[in-house]
Amino acid sequence: MKIAILTIGDELLNGDLADTNTATIARALMAHSLPVREAATCSDHEEEIVSALQRLAGTNDSVIVTGGLGPTEDDRTAKAAARAFDRSLSLNDKALLQIRARFRAWQREMHPRNEKQAMLPGRSTIIVNKNGTAPGFHLQNQQSDLYFLPGVPQEMLAMLDEYIIPSLLNRFPTPPLQCQRVITAFGLSEPDVEARINHTGLPEGVELAFNVDFPMVQVKLHTRGKNAQNLVDRAELVVRKTLGDHVVGIDNDTLAGTTARLLSTAGITLALAESCTGGLIAKLLTDQPGSSTFLERSVVTYANSAKMSCLQVTQELLDQHGAVSTECAEAMAKGVHATANTYVGLAVTGIAGPGGGTEDKPVGTVYLAMVSPWEERVERFNCGGDRDQVRLRTACTALDWLRRLAIFRLTDPARLSDTSRFSNDGQEG
Repeated sequence: MKIAILTIGDELLNGDLADTNTATIARALMAHSLPVREAATCSDHEEEIVSALQRLAGTNDSVIVTGGLGPTEDDRTAKAAARAFDRSLSLNDKALLQIRARFRAWQREMHPRNEKQAMLPGRSTIIVNKNGTAPGFHLQNQQSDLYFLPGVPQEMLAMLDEYIIPSLLNRFPTPPLQCQRVITAFGLSEPDVEARINHTGLPEGVELAFNVDFPMVQVKLHTRGKNAQNLVDRAELVVRKTLGDHVVGIDNDTLAGTTARLLSTAGITLALAESCTGGLIAKLLTDQPGSSTFLERSVVTYANSAKMSCLQVTQELLDQHGAVSTECAEAMAKGVHATANTYVGLAVTGIAGPGGGTEDKPVGTVYLAMVSPWEERVERFNCGGDRDQVRLRTACTALDWLRRLAIFRLTDPARLSDTSRFSNDGQEG
């Protein structure tokens, strides 16, 4: 079983648009033990599309193609497919009916150019697009199945789930059993993670790989065979034991999602005061459904005047220690904690750059403070990287503090039981 992916578009090669389709398709197929053997990207030039299709079809059982099915002149995938496999290019009545039906459903008039999307290679099977105008199509060339999908991710993924995966599973009814597990760690570098994992402790046959998804490090465990699930489960236990509390998620878990779930379960309510992160911590938390159960408020106090008026940070403190200091971070946390009357008040202040640094406090200097009934904590961090990396690492460090606090409360038998005084109203903002 050999499966390839081909993404088409000049915008993918010149940097205007990131190719997310390859990763999306690969993950979806892997969930069904259908591994991708190779992936390629080519431009919108017809000759290059023809060459890529012929090469991939000649060496793979199945090829999944995305992009170039639109109504404009530079959408040349269907024409190139017809050339590559010596097919006629003609108006497909079923495809045209689908396009017209889509415009009627949208109560919009169909532009004459959209008829071009129904010009498909002969002997093609239509793949219905329920979310857009471009029909997909499936054609066979000798021993290879080729599936052509639009490049729009939402449209592509729906067609992949509804047509291509069932088609592949029909052709390969007993794919080799495979299992993959992704373990996400925070607070360690990639070399540190690798050094901590004892390779000899992993079950034989389990493959190990590492990936950096800044600022996280991912450990990937993969194996195949009858005992794949059991082997990966055992390997996961080894990695979890080795990395300890640096593990923040498994497979699709995110740090923000894990933190939100734990805060909600522990009944901990939270108020944030953000300066250099500009609301990023709140954004990551409110991306999670149900965040209203624990997040009471977030205040972005960028200017000193805002720190004074919203958080009761005094002018004297700012004059003596500066806005980027242990004292200011602590005062911000205490201010938002007192005002919101939540269990936890967390604050961050720092220098994200690219300017504003000094010899004592260079760019990347960040102070994080947390106040709760159980502890008061302030730390200085020196975050490397550009402005976005400093902000993201800072926000993730804040989430990790909250994650660890929630775990502590959940595992402490003496945790507080009366949460009503600090509870949120549960209404989504």
